[in-house]
Order: sequence, then structure tokens, then C-alpha cells
Amino acid sequence: MASKAIIFGFLIVTCVVAVFASDPNHLQDLCVADPNNTVKVNGVVCKDPKVVTADDFFFSGLDKVGNTSNPVGSRVSPVNVVQVPGLNTLGISLARVDYAPWGINPPHTHPRATEILTVLEGTLLVGFVTSNTENRLFTKVLEKGDVFVFPIGLVHFQQNIGHGPAVALAALSSQNPGVITIANAVFGSKPDISTDILAKAFQTDKSIIAGIQAKF
Repeated sequence: MASKAIIFGFLIVTCVVAVFASDPNHLQDLCVADPNNTVKVNGVVCKDPKVVTADDFFFSGLDKVGNTSNPVGSRVSPVNVVQVPGLNTLGISLARVDYAPWGINPPHTHPRATEILTVLEGTLLVGFVTSNTENRLFTKVLEKGDVFVFPIGLVHFQQNIGHGPAVALAALSSQNPGVITIANAVFGSKPDISTDILAKAFQTDKSIIAGIQAKF
């Protein structure tokens, strides 16, 4: 009997953790974001429903090719609560990702969302790494129509390994998933992280670290 009680208690705790691991549920039909409101909350303050229009739930332009003329050869075009205020409290968002030939979407994390990626055109090498207990790398080559999931918070990446442009559509389980690009955060922080700290972390010389920081 005691073992059943323990198992039941564990299930309750698991359910509670799952609830707190995603965006809060909405408590009304809609809560369109009011970007002009100066009040700060965990999310965005709701606009007066009387002034909400269909345009608050609309976005146009996801068919436009992103400019991949940059050092990494990719461009992310987000569709989150900033672009669509009607997404506020709904816990979902999208992004289009364009890749030049051999371009990458560099290793990064989404602190608030799981991502499901669908390849629309081209061939992508994708992967993610588990946390420090194992640091296990999962990779897969995706073709048009293939889907891959990146669990919340884990470092992941994509690379176009085809000879032409590639396009993918990412769906994320947050209205504002956030993104932390590892290289940008480590080498492009403001102010800089000490070269001594980074040299020890990456087991290299401070001059090498300084050279990398200069690129960011």
C-alpha cells in the first residue's frame, strides 16, 4: 500500500513539474499583447478587447526568402508575440529559417521552448546535445518533408549540406521562446567575459580567446 502511495505522489509531482515547464494557460478567449503598456509582467499586458481586430492575429511575409549574406549563412525570420500580438498567452510561435549552401544555424538553445523543425526545401544535418551528465550528441540528415524535435533548453544546430538553398519551418512551444546563441553569448558578451576565464574553460591560450572575441 505504501509503495502505491509513493508512486501516486511521484505522479502528482511529475504533473506539477510538467505544468510549470511551459507557458501559463490563458484564462480567457484572448489576451492580445499591448506593446505600448509600460507595466511589466511575465508575458505581455492584455489590450482592451474592445479595440482588438483581426490584424492582431495576422502576419504576412513568411513566404519571403531571408537574407543569408552573413558570416554563418542563415537567417531566422520569427513569428512570435512581437510579430503577432494575438499569440500572447497561447504558448506557441513559428520561425522560418533560410540557409545558404553549407550555411549553418549555429549551436543555440531556446530557454523556454521545445522546437519541432520541418524541412521545406533542401537537405539539413541537424543535431542536439544532452546535458552534462552525458553530453550525448543526436544527429540526423533531413530531407524535404522530414521533421525533427529539439527538446527544451538543449543546445542544437542545423547545417545545409546540399548544393542549393534550404528552407525550414520551426514551431516552438512558447509565445516568446528566446534564443541563446552559444558563440555570441560566450564571446560577444557586454562587457567581455575575462579571457582568463574563457582560456581555462576552453583549455587554450588567452590570445586565442581575445582573437575570437574581436570577431564578435
